[in-house]
Amino acid sequence: MKNFICTTCGVQAEQSMAEPDTCTICNEERQYVSPSGQAWTTLEELIQAETYKNEIVLEEAGLYNISTSPNFAIGQTAYLVQGKNFNLLWDCITYIDPKTIGEIKKLGGIDAIALSHPHYYSTQVEWAEAFDAPIYIHEDDKEWVMRPSDRIIFWSGESLELAEDIVLHRVGGHFKGAAAAQWKTGNDGNGVLLTGDIIRVVADRQWVTFMYSYPNFIPLPASIVERMAGQLEGISFNRLYDAFHRIVQEDAGAAVQRSAKRYVDALNGELFDT
Repeated sequence: MKNFICTTCGVQAEQSMAEPDTCTICNEERQYVSPSGQAWTTLEELIQAETYKNEIVLEEAGLYNISTSPNFAIGQTAYLVQGKNFNLLWDCITYIDPKTIGEIKKLGGIDAIALSHPHYYSTQVEWAEAFDAPIYIHEDDKEWVMRPSDRIIFWSGESLELAEDIVLHRVGGHFKGAAAAQWKTGNDGNGVLLTGDIIRVVADRQWVTFMYSYPNFIPLPASIVERMAGQLEGISFNRLYDAFHRIVQEDAGAAVQRSAKRYVDALNGELFDT
């Protein structure tokens, strides 16, 4: 019995004797099946190949980014947030090995894991078992959990306080239960918002965007973006990190609001004179 991993999205499935026929995550319009066809691997095979390594880099006081080199699957970045006596792993990456575990334990380990949305569930159970940590997923995304575990806690409502200075917020959009993590004491007390790609920083780092599907370029309706912006307006943060190591360095709350307005204006045809 093996826990097979989809090589396109990097999400690990529950144990089976043979490779699954399809990947539930990829066979859905927000993701995609590789043009070369469905393929699987295992964490053991990835480690034995000695092709990958994880890099853990200090972003700012109390915040580390964790990424795999070379990129595997979607290639997202995870973040280790060192809050007040509480370490949070925000989102997961697929590759995890003894060296990674050892380095993170030197940084105080992981008290909890929280996920923005299903595309980054990856090997979340492996991470949880390695650090004896619970996993927090909004109950609205329960159906997308490919490897069940008693470590998973399905939270409900619009927000959940994990620690004195770390709060999860359900903002929806990309997925119904999509969440962001507010680190209140980050950025020297000015606040940090970690968004996965629920909110994605664009090429111009003063702006962000919102999408139903990024790889398939499916936008969100104006009404949903307006709702997301309204909810985020009540959350205080100066800096924003997305899942691909793009950062709005300052006044990120205002950047989200003006980006939401531009997005809605574009959908309504108000940006164009053609």
